[in-house]
Amino acid sequence: MSLLKVQELGKSFGGVKAVDGISFDLAPGELLALIGPNGAGKSTTFNMVNGQLKADRGSILLDGEELVGRRPREIWRMGVGRTFQIAETFASLTVVENVQMALLSHDHKLFSTWRRAADHKRDEALVLLDQVGMKAQADRPCSVLAYGDVKRVELAIAMANSPKLLLMDEPTAGMAPKERNSLMALTKQLVIDRGMAVLFTEHSMDVVFAYADRMIVLARGRLIAQGKPLEIRDHPKVQEVYFGSGKTFEKIAEKAAAVNAAVGEA
Repeated sequence: MSLLKVQELGKSFGGVKAVDGISFDLAPGELLALIGPNGAGKSTTFNMVNGQLKADRGSILLDGEELVGRRPREIWRMGVGRTFQIAETFASLTVVENVQMALLSHDHKLFSTWRRAADHKRDEALVLLDQVGMKAQADRPCSVLAYGDVKRVELAIAMANSPKLLLMDEPTAGMAPKERNSLMALTKQLVIDRGMAVLFTEHSMDVVFAYADRMIVLARGRLIAQGKPLEIRDHPKVQEVYFGSGKTFEKIAEKAAAVNAAVGEA
């Protein structure tokens, strides 16, 4: 059964069709990668799913409920979380305070001072931080964290609304290979533990082939292929879009297989 169902989605800017009639679905417990070259329509699709852009046509259903026309905050409260290419946290607050803020926001609670709010949701925030491996750093300011740790805090913040669907925009951007694999392995474990679904965009093809259950490929606003990583690896249209003629994803896929093997042994 589909959690997210996108049907004939379209968006134009002036006379340019940024997204042109794409359809796909996403099941609970699945990581779906949305890939394509620059200008393919990935960001536009992402922003329509989370309500930052309104689709010109088509439908986006979350558990059967229409998302088109809803505001981002309403969609967030329906169970759609999001992380960003550049991690967004409050640098002046501690790690645990950042997560507490997200939890309080989800519960519609407002306090006149942070001191009054600080006693609320701390235990719940610590549980989320434990799930992303950041509980030991709960009382450190976010401003002193390594970038990979900030991304983990952002992931805990995204979990504050117990999302059914998590949107991850370039989750490993700016990270070293070891950090990338650590973050994505953590994300995959959260998907397993929580039964949620993840839709993510990513330029690092080794990450995509290592962690995506399925992939959808856009080019010039149109969906040109979808399937499992090995199916995409051998798809002639995808190879042409990325490489032209004579090159393939084979070496990248082999590297991803090695990463998966290493993660499985860890």
